[in-house]
Amino acid sequence: MATDTVDGMSSHMRGLTVTTITAIAGIGAAFGSNAVAGGATDFTALAVVAVAIAVQFPVLRVIGIEQDDLSGKDVLYIAFMTFALWFVSWGILLTTGA
Repeated sequence: MATDTVDGMSSHMRGLTVTTITAIAGIGAAFGSNAVAGGATDFTALAVVAVAIAVQFPVLRVIGIEQDDLSGKDVLYIAFMTFALWFVSWGILLTTGA
């Protein structure tokens, strides 16, 4: 498009990239929590999801989305979406006994 800059990505691609990474990180954290934690009451699972949230920011920087480009709302979105997908996925894993 004529309004896109040469070195940046469009806002649609930026949003799609961030959402995809948060989804993958949340589901990956659920599998990590399932492997590491002893059960639903083990607080190690929260550490796994906290690490999954923290790891996303350097990954986004490598992809081309700088920390300065993210507003507070974007950071909360990343944390919430990762937590929500982790919570639902890990709940399913705990329920099915996988």
